[in-house]
Formats: sequence, C-alpha cells, structure tokens
Amino acid sequence: MAQQMIFVNLPVKDLDVSRAFFEKLGYSFNPQFSDDTAACLVISDTIFAMLLTEEKFKEFTAPGKEISDATKATEVLITLSAESREKADELADAALAAGGTPAKEPMDMGFMYGRSFTDPDGHHWEVFWMDPAAARG
Repeated sequence: MAQQMIFVNLPVKDLDVSRAFFEKLGYSFNPQFSDDTAACLVISDTIFAMLLTEEKFKEFTAPGKEISDATKATEVLITLSAESREKADELADAALAAGGTPAKEPMDMGFMYGRSFTDPDGHHWEVFWMDPAAARG
C-alpha cells in the first residue's frame, strides 16, 4: 500500500500574511498546489496544510455552513512531533517571533514535552517531543 498523506485545509483571512508567517518558521510551499487563493504548506513528505482564502475554503464546505473563527473558538488542534525538546522550543519560539501567540503554557511531563502557539488566523498548533524509551514502554 502506498504511504498515506494528509492535507489539512485551513481558512485564512490574508494568504500573504499566512505564507510569510510559515516561511519565517522555515517551511516551504509547493508551487504546484499554490496560487492566489491557496498555498500548499509542506510540513513533511506526507503532511501538508492547505492555506485557503476564506472564499476558496467555502468552495469545499457545505452550502451555507459558516467558517469557524479560530480566534474565538477552537475548531481543531494541529499537533506536530519534534525530534527533541530543543526542536520543540525552536519551532514554538520561531512562531512567537514571527507574530504568533502562545496558545497555552508549556507542558512538561518529563518523558513528554510540548509547546503551543496560534498562527495569525488563530489556528492552534502544538509541537511535542516524547522520549523514545517512554514511547516503547
């Protein structure tokens, strides 16, 4: 079976602002799936976030269904793994320096560590590291 991919679709108010934010975090965009209404954020070889203008996003939802305002309600938690505590801190610190805001306090359980931030549209991102020995245990 082919490796499965995931495309998380997120509505954004200003595509240029969102692109600039994620570029400051070190991510790139796939131009094949990007235009003036969409930007395909490449998170890994199998994980992508489609940043869609609200008008474009509405084309993929049921007629008349409202788009969640992520600054007022949580519609999804997007969680990414990190290879170390330091890498989790690096990504979260870069997000804050790029204009993101803390979503909640850091979480440190010893064997698992996580940080969180919101992007310019209020989407909640988590980045966490887990001790590989604890994951096997």
